[in-house]
Amino acid sequence: MDVPDKWSGRLWARQGCRFDLNGKGSCDTGDCAGLLHCQGMGGVPPATVVEMTLGSSVSPLHFYDVSLVDGFNLPISMAPVGGGIGCGRAACEVDLNICCPSALEVKVNGKVVGCKSACLAMGSPKYCCTGEYANPKTCKPTLFAHLFKAICPKAYSYAFDDSSSLNKCRASRYVITFCPPK
Repeated sequence: MDVPDKWSGRLWARQGCRFDLNGKGSCDTGDCAGLLHCQGMGGVPPATVVEMTLGSSVSPLHFYDVSLVDGFNLPISMAPVGGGIGCGRAACEVDLNICCPSALEVKVNGKVVGCKSACLAMGSPKYCCTGEYANPKTCKPTLFAHLFKAICPKAYSYAFDDSSSLNKCRASRYVITFCPPK
């Protein structure tokens, strides 16, 4: 898909979706208020998210990442096509649902379909990096964030995981793969 200069957005996959002919329904993960077309609104967590802020022809540097801050629903990768030295691959290519701690599991009909982040599960400023914890000095990764980072080192595991997770590249094309092969 082509996007305009300076485009910024988030992409995620939805699973277990059921829609009627009018585009109304629901998804087990990544739902958008029961709509087939999200119309600019975010998906309901948990969802693995690709985030990107693209440059322009004048300033061609693009920023992108895969984030587990909103939890996990399925593996995703984003890789530049070309772009030169230093262009990294953003990814969480392992199914975290298999090793999701029970306190974070989201189940549908007894099957784990998503894994919550600590923020989503606990809902406190300490885990969500909000309020007095809204900076990298006071907000530290949780035990769960360390677990996710060990399994998916190329993805954000908590809000201030910039140094090892934010990618920069000048490539003009990127490939986003849902459920990439191992």
